Amino acid sequence: MNARLRHLLATFSRARVLVVGDLMLDRFIWGDVRRISPEAPVPVVHVARESEHAGGAGNVVANLAALGAHPAVVGWIGRDQPGRTLRRLLHELGADTAGIVAANGTPSIEKTRIIAHSQQVVRLDREPREPEASVVERVRREVERRAAGADAVIVSDYGKGTVGAPLLASLADLRVRHGFSYLIDPKQPNFAHYRGATLVKPNEPEAAQAAGIEPRDARSLATIGARLLDVWQSEAVLISRGGEGMSLCRRGRPPRHFAAAAREVFDVTGAGDTVLAVAALALAGGGTLEEAALLANLAAGVVVGKVGTATVSRRELAQAVDAAPRARRKAAR
Repeated sequence: MNARLRHLLATFSRARVLVVGDLMLDRFIWGDVRRISPEAPVPVVHVARESEHAGGAGNVVANLAALGAHPAVVGWIGRDQPGRTLRRLLHELGADTAGIVAANGTPSIEKTRIIAHSQQVVRLDREPREPEASVVERVRREVERRAAGADAVIVSDYGKGTVGAPLLASLADLRVRHGFSYLIDPKQPNFAHYRGATLVKPNEPEAAQAAGIEPRDARSLATIGARLLDVWQSEAVLISRGGEGMSLCRRGRPPRHFAAAAREVFDVTGAGDTVLAVAALALAGGGTLEEAALLANLAAGVVVGKVGTATVSRRELAQAVDAAPRARRKAAR
C-alpha cells in the first residue's frame, strides 16, 4: 500500500463524523430451504438463527465504527422496543447517541430480511407515517448543536421524512460557517433541496432521474454529472454504477471512472452506506476527492462479497488496497 493511502487509513480513528438521517432496525432471519410449501408455491425456510443490526443511517454508523471511528448520530426513533434496541446497538458500536430524538406518536422503522442459502428470500417492512413536524424540528436543532465540532457530516437520506428542505438548508449554511466535509446519499423527494455539499453520491438511476437525462454512453454520463453539479452546487458527484463501478464528476474535468472491485457479488445491501462512510473518513483525514472515491470503491468491492447488511474493517480495506493493481491505487493529485 502506498504511503499516501496508508496515511489516510491511519487517520480514520481520529475523524469526528456526524451522521444525520433515517434510523431503522434491521432484523435478519437466517435459515435454509428444504422443500416447497404445500399451501402455496413458496419455499419453507427452516430458521437457524436471528440477528439485529442498526440499519438505514445506522448502517453508516456501523461502517464508520468498523473502520475505527467513533461517530455521533442524529435522527429519531419511536418510544418502543425496536427503538430501544436500535439505540442500544448504536451505543454498543461506540457511537454518541445523545442526539437521537425519541418520538412519542410514531413507531420505529423496522426491516426484516429472511435469508436462506446466502440469498435473500423476502423482506418485510414496517414503515409508519412520517414523523411529526415537531420531531423533525428537534432533529434539526440537534444537528445545529453538533455539526460545529465535526470534521465531516454525512446525510443518509432514505426518504422516510427525517431529512427535508429546512434541515438541508441549515446544513448548507453550517458547512460554510464551519468548513466540515459534507456528504449526501440522496433520495428523490429531496432532489430539489440538496445544495452546497462536498460530495453527493447517487446511484445511476437516481442520477439520471435527478438530471432528467437517460444514461446511454460515456458522453451522456458526463452530461448527467455536469447537470447535477450545477443543480446541487456541490464540489463533486460520485455516481455508483453497479457492475460498472463508479464515476467521479467534478466541474471543468472529465469524469474519472473507477472499475468495480468486487470479485463475486453476494448482496449489495448497504453497500452505498459503506461508500459514504469511507469517503467521509478519507476526506476528514485530508484526502482528495479522487483518493476518497478510490478507497470507497475498493471498500464497496469487499462489502458486496458478504451477505446481509455488512461492513468493512480497516484491515480488510488495507488488504483490498494491497491487492488492487498499482494503476488503480494511484490517485490523481
